[in-house]
Amino acid sequence: MTQWIVLAIIQGITEFLPISSSAHLILPSHLFGWPDQGLAFDVAVHVGSLLAVIIYFRQLIVQIVVNCLKAIGRQEHDRGTANLGWMVVIATIPAVIVGFLAESFIENHLRSILVIAVTTSVFGLVLWWADVKAKETRALSDLTFKDAIWVGLAQAVALIPGTSRSGITMTAGLMLGINKVDTAKFSFLLSIPLILAAGLLKSVELIQTPSAFDLSAILFGTILSFVSAFACIVMFLKWIERSGFLPFVIYRLVLGAVLFYVYFG
Repeated sequence: MTQWIVLAIIQGITEFLPISSSAHLILPSHLFGWPDQGLAFDVAVHVGSLLAVIIYFRQLIVQIVVNCLKAIGRQEHDRGTANLGWMVVIATIPAVIVGFLAESFIENHLRSILVIAVTTSVFGLVLWWADVKAKETRALSDLTFKDAIWVGLAQAVALIPGTSRSGITMTAGLMLGINKVDTAKFSFLLSIPLILAAGLLKSVELIQTPSAFDLSAILFGTILSFVSAFACIVMFLKWIERSGFLPFVIYRLVLGAVLFYVYFG
């Protein structure tokens, strides 16, 4: 029970913070010798995280969908909101392509503690540099096709464990001059199609290789992941506006040091 409680909360929190969920999910298993929690549990915690971001941004998501549909139908619509929807789609494409082509290589060669320790530390320093140099002169309404491609390519790099999808997309947003709150919001919106895709793939795999699972673990895993993810989104957006990314950079460097110690110790 302790294992799935801890892992569900970790998944919910680290999915959206710029600190790498893979680093946090691999560390407990090595420290405590926990076995793999199983596909069903993976699907459950992904569903919890997905529900959290959808419910938090529900009004904006509805506006995006409605205005994109109106744009397709050549009806009068809000161009800024529709544009944001297209930018999410465009920025998702690179990760989908790279994930499809390189999934096997990543799974077989890049999931070691050493790789995660390096990427956690290096991309933590890149986030610090982007935060220090950030101009914050632009908003979500200013996003262009080139901006979306840039963020999308950064998101594709995050397929390497330890990089942090949210961390590197926020880093890319800061480099583009987008203000901290808006770059965080864009990162959260980008998580929706990717979490959905990951959940669907795992669901298909679960159907193809059915196995026994603990229903209570699945239920509470979903709930805990949802609650922790929702709380994380609320607090992070309030925190980031006044405090910046430095605390997360320091945390990543400490985490990287711990992972190096586990690997070489």
